[in-house]
Amino acid sequence: MNTLPALGAPAPALAGPTDDGTFDLSALRGHPVVVYFYPKDSTPACAQEARDFRDQAAAFAELGVSIVGVSKDPVKKHIRFRAAEQLPFPLLTDEAGLCEAWGVFGEKKMYGKTFLGIVRSTFLIDAEGRVRNVWSPVKVAGHVEAVLAAARAL
Repeated sequence: MNTLPALGAPAPALAGPTDDGTFDLSALRGHPVVVYFYPKDSTPACAQEARDFRDQAAAFAELGVSIVGVSKDPVKKHIRFRAAEQLPFPLLTDEAGLCEAWGVFGEKKMYGKTFLGIVRSTFLIDAEGRVRNVWSPVKVAGHVEAVLAAARAL
């Protein structure tokens, strides 16, 4: 796995196609952002994580915090996943090695097999575009509440 961005460092570039257009992290400068990387649309843990962010979206919005999910799934899958889970935030498709640049693509183990994939990870980016919190690897249960608590502390 590549190196995760350091706390206090500028967030790596994050731009590309989403399920509803395009996303560019630099366009949100001046506002905090939660960037969460997840392995695959419509899988049980990824769907639960998305629903947890969805269920707390209003609380994040009250703090002025935007949310974006990122995976290597194509835009068409993102469209179906976002509609099925009624997600109020965009899902970015990694077509340009974003996962590698953010240090979240690496070796994983499941059921005794080793493979390469996205390590579930979340970053809280402050209004100046700096990394304030990193969670990696993420366990889904209770995760969004921890991210929300960190956002409140900004």
